[in-house]
Amino acid sequence: MSETQRGVLFGIGAYTLWGLTPLFWILLQPATAIEILAHRIVWALVFVVLILAVLRQWAWLRSLTPRKLWLLALAAIVVTVNWGTYIYAVTSGHVIEGALGYFINPLVSVLFGVLLLRERLTVAQWIAVGLGAVAVTVLAIDYGRLPWFALVLAFSFGTYGLIKKHVNTGAAQSLAVESALLAVPAAGFLVFLRVTEADSFGDAGPYHLPLLAAAGLITLLPMLLFTGAATRVPLSSLGVMQYIAPSMQFLLGITVFAEEMPLSRWVGFVIVWAALSLFTWDALRRARREAAARRPAPV
Repeated sequence: MSETQRGVLFGIGAYTLWGLTPLFWILLQPATAIEILAHRIVWALVFVVLILAVLRQWAWLRSLTPRKLWLLALAAIVVTVNWGTYIYAVTSGHVIEGALGYFINPLVSVLFGVLLLRERLTVAQWIAVGLGAVAVTVLAIDYGRLPWFALVLAFSFGTYGLIKKHVNTGAAQSLAVESALLAVPAAGFLVFLRVTEADSFGDAGPYHLPLLAAAGLITLLPMLLFTGAATRVPLSSLGVMQYIAPSMQFLLGITVFAEEMPLSRWVGFVIVWAALSLFTWDALRRARREAAARRPAPV
């Protein structure tokens, strides 16, 4: 198996695991979303430290400058908002709206590039962003409110990606710092719940704690797979694969969670998919053009 083929498998594995997460978060009930989030933070730290200890990867700690720590602290806050929002969306019956957030995330990232990094968009990208805005408007009319879950997920994940763009730290190392910064308040909250008997252990059964602990693995494993893919396959290929996760979440929302999809909501999603198709086509076209430009001219 070539490195590229291995990278494709890693990427598919990462996005498939992310796509299946609604099935996992629902298993953790009767725990509330904030209790699940606290366990996710604490156990993610436990597992990532174990992996770094086994691999003996500690040299990177010397490269942590105050600026990097500040950026990682900011990333930790943003990713906590993202994690907590998605867990709450799933456990409160908004799986489809959560999937919408990850569908429109690429368009938000492009918008950030224009507003914050002064990047120039192609005509196709501008049309895609415009279609995304139309889709949000249509869905807001359908829901009778702005699709808050989707917008918070899209903008928080886009912000997280923007911050990580400026921090040259591996996935496991970054997660270690981020979860370490959050672990003390998260653990304190869990202790408070236990002392006040407000946690979910009363009648949740013997498998409840192992499942909550598995939230750490569910967090870490796809990130490691994604890192393995990012170093082996072109970004254009990853850009196409990223739609695996929200597509699976969308299908789970319709089938397993039996959420409503009236015609007006379908219209909004179709507009989103049209925008993403245009966006992906333009990205692949530009990637092929750049590859051709780098190819040496025939002698």
